[in-house]
Amino acid sequence: MLNLTPILRPLFTRRVRQAGGATTREYTEATQRRVLRWLLSHGADTLWGQAHGLDPRMSPYDFASAVAPETYPAFRPYVERMMRGEADVLWRGTCRRFAQSSGTGDGKSKYIPVTADSLRYNHYAGGSDVVSHYLNLYPDSRIFSGKSFILGGSFANEVLDLPRGVRVGDLSANLIEGMPWPASTLRVPDRATALRVDWHEKLPALARAAAHADITNISGVPSWFLTVLREVLNLTGAQSIHDVWRNLEVFFHGGISFEPYQAQYEAITDTSRMRYLETYNASEGFFAVQDTRERAAGMRLLLNRGVYYEFIPLDHIDDSTPPTLTAWEVEQGRVYALLISSCNGLWRYNIGDTVRILSVDPLRIAIAGRTRSFINAFGEELMVYNAEAALSAACAATGAAVANYTAAPVFTTERSHGRHQWLIEWNTPPADIEAFADLLDSNLQAVNSDYQAKRAGSIFLDRLSITTARPGLFDQWLASTGKLGGQRKVPRLSNSRDTIDAMLIFNNKQFNI
Repeated sequence: MLNLTPILRPLFTRRVRQAGGATTREYTEATQRRVLRWLLSHGADTLWGQAHGLDPRMSPYDFASAVAPETYPAFRPYVERMMRGEADVLWRGTCRRFAQSSGTGDGKSKYIPVTADSLRYNHYAGGSDVVSHYLNLYPDSRIFSGKSFILGGSFANEVLDLPRGVRVGDLSANLIEGMPWPASTLRVPDRATALRVDWHEKLPALARAAAHADITNISGVPSWFLTVLREVLNLTGAQSIHDVWRNLEVFFHGGISFEPYQAQYEAITDTSRMRYLETYNASEGFFAVQDTRERAAGMRLLLNRGVYYEFIPLDHIDDSTPPTLTAWEVEQGRVYALLISSCNGLWRYNIGDTVRILSVDPLRIAIAGRTRSFINAFGEELMVYNAEAALSAACAATGAAVANYTAAPVFTTERSHGRHQWLIEWNTPPADIEAFADLLDSNLQAVNSDYQAKRAGSIFLDRLSITTARPGLFDQWLASTGKLGGQRKVPRLSNSRDTIDAMLIFNNKQFNI
C-alpha cells in the first residue's frame, strides 16, 4: 500500500501545533466557558432545557445552581422518548443512534444518545486528536502505510419495537457503521465482520480477516484485543505478532487499565517496535488522550470537543447536593468524580468514573477507578489504580500473568477479622498462590497507606486471600448475564459481595456457553 503518512501528517499535526501553547489555567477557563455557552445555546429550547431553565447567558456557577448532578436513571425516560423518534428532547433535533452500555440500578442496560453533533464534534474529532498526538510524538511513524485493525462490538440489544432507522448497540458499532467512507477504507475487518454479534463466530472471523492484512495500528480494549491477537497467532503459527504484521507500530488502547496486561503484550510483540497510546473514550464521550511518551504523565483532557467538565471532591461523592469544581479550579494530586455536560444531551451527568489530576498546566488526568468500584469496608479506601499497581508488581516479581480479576471484602465476624478476597483468572499462574497472596498484600500496603494502617499487626484486617477462577469464567459469567462484549466488564473492586458471590457460585459449576 502507498505510504500516505507524509501527505496526511501535516493535516493532523497542525491540530497539535495550534493548541501547542494552550497549557494554562486561563486557556482552560476560556475554552470551557466557550464550550458551555455553545452547549447551552443548543440545549435551551429542548424539553430538558426548558424544564431546567437553561440559558446561554448562564455563568458556570449559574448552571451549577440551576441543574443538579444526576445519574442515568434521571435521563432514562428522556432517552426512551428520543429512541421513539421524538425530537428536541435532551439535544436539538432527532437522534437515530444510541450506545448501549452496562446497566445501572434501574435497568440491565443504559442507552446513551449518539447525536450527529457528538459524532462530529466529539467522537470522531477525538479519534483524530489521538492520531494527531501520536504523529507529533513519533515523527518516524508510517501509520498510513497500512491499515488499522479496530475491534468493534455489535448492534445486539433487547429493545423491542425500535422505530425504523434507529440503531442501538455498542458505541464501537455505531462508530464503525457511521465512519466516513475515506476512513473506512483504511481499516479492517470489513463492516459485516466487525459488527457480527456472536463472539464465538466473530473471533475466528476477525483473525482470518486480519491475518494477511498489512496492519500498522490496532485499537481496542486491552483484555479483548489480547484474545484476538492470540487467535491470530494460533491461526498463523507465529510466535510474535510482528511476525504476522511486520509494520505494526502502535496500540491505541482504553476502557480498562493497561498495566496488568503490559507483560502479556510484551511477550507476543517485538518490544523495540511496539508503542502504546492511552485514550479515555467512553460510551458517553471521548474525553482525553495521552499526549506524551510517558504513560505516567497521564492523559490530556480534551477541552474543546463538545464536553464541559465538572469535578466532585471524593469525600463529597455521596452528598445529595455535592459541591463541584470547574476544570480550572481542580487541584493537582486530588481525586474527583467526573461530571460531564455534552453534545449528546447529558447535562451534569455523573459518568461514574473517578480521575486523578496529574497536572493543571496543561490539565492532565489519570483514571482512578469507578465511583462504585472501590473497597472501603474497613476504612482502607482501596481504589482501582492501587489494585492495578500492586497486582502488576506482584506479577512482575513472580512471572505470573492475570487474565481477569475481581475483589471484594470478607466482612468481620465474631470469630474472625475482615479481609479482601480476590477471584483471579490466570493466564500464567504463579508457582505458589499463597506466596503470591503475600506479595500482593505487601504491595497493596506499599501503595495505599490506609490499607497499610488497617493491616498493621492484623489487628483490624487480615491478609487477603486468593481464589483461582477456572479458565474462561469471567467471559462465561458475562455471557450468562447478557453482557458479553468488548465494552462490558466485571467490576474490579466492589464494596459489597454481590458480584463475587455470584461468580463464586458460577465458578463451581460447568456451563457450555
